[in-house]
Amino acid sequence: MTGFGLYIHWPFCAAKCPYCDFNSHVRPVIDETGWCDAIRTEMAHVAALQGDARPVVETIFFGGGTPSLTHGVSIAKILEQARRLWPWANDVEITLEANPASADASRFADYRAAGINRISLGIQALNDADLKFLGRLHNLAEAKAALALAQKTFDRVSLDLIYARPNQSVAAWKNELAEALAFDTSHLSLYQLTIEEKTRFATLYREGKFAIPDEDLAAALYEATQEITAAAGLPAYEVSNHARPGEEARHNLLYWRYGAYAGFGPGAHGRLELGGKRFASACERVPERWRERVARDGHGFVEWNEIAPADAAREHLLMNLRLVEGLDLGDYEKRWGTAPSPARIADLTSSGLVAFDGTRLRVTPAGMLVLNAVIAALID
Repeated sequence: MTGFGLYIHWPFCAAKCPYCDFNSHVRPVIDETGWCDAIRTEMAHVAALQGDARPVVETIFFGGGTPSLTHGVSIAKILEQARRLWPWANDVEITLEANPASADASRFADYRAAGINRISLGIQALNDADLKFLGRLHNLAEAKAALALAQKTFDRVSLDLIYARPNQSVAAWKNELAEALAFDTSHLSLYQLTIEEKTRFATLYREGKFAIPDEDLAAALYEATQEITAAAGLPAYEVSNHARPGEEARHNLLYWRYGAYAGFGPGAHGRLELGGKRFASACERVPERWRERVARDGHGFVEWNEIAPADAAREHLLMNLRLVEGLDLGDYEKRWGTAPSPARIADLTSSGLVAFDGTRLRVTPAGMLVLNAVIAALID
């Protein structure tokens, strides 16, 4: 069983980072109460669609944007609505993404009182020059202070870093990663810098204003990341995520295991099971338009489509093979009535890109370096 989760998207940021292609927006004034009420309205709409047999909520995730710009009272109201509408697991995981620039003791204490039990802190780099390059509003001293505060307030803390930055050597990244591990968080999210379309970095990159590591150096950085984190007791459980055993992000595992979740707020996506069918939802991305839709219709969905079983099977394969645990082919075939070609699996196995023990299909470390190609071969 993969459980059921809720994703709440807070679309506002104090500034737009030049690498970010998430649905985030800068607004001089935010009607926080009004936005939270709209999210609560949309939650009620989805719960009504599910009817009386509503699934048990196992994970809740506040993402963005910058959810840590909200106040604890707003988070509490949203969580109160979630508890009113759905049954909860006893050990529900409730994560909030936070930026160091918006971290303070009273705000974190209010989040903890509201029910947040896990913080994901977006530090992104451990030197001031690269923080400035990445457009972050905090410096290293502020990042360290925010991390110390998070660890004092919450039992579970995750630290985010971006690597494969311009002019970053393997030796420099090893030193930075060692420093990050010394903070002793139970979870690390370590992402390679990629140039996303329609971002400020995309424009600067096309203009030749900076360069990122080539494929060989990027691969070396990735391999160093796997080696160092594993030796420190936080092995990768997904392409970019590392944790002590038992400290994996359950909400993200729900995505990658292709569980069901509802998404609320501007630009949020969902995958819901209704009447034995799977549906994909997507909300209006522009915050003001989303709020107008909610006021008019009770929800902000611009997409609500049934997913054909063949398409769902492809999505499941694409998501699940990101995990080190791999895919249980027997369960997969039972769920979807299909499975990857044995001949294709044999070809990829002989190439050292996947491993199959008769039950689980896993992408090998070598395969993770070319994961998109491996998945494309299996989906074909």
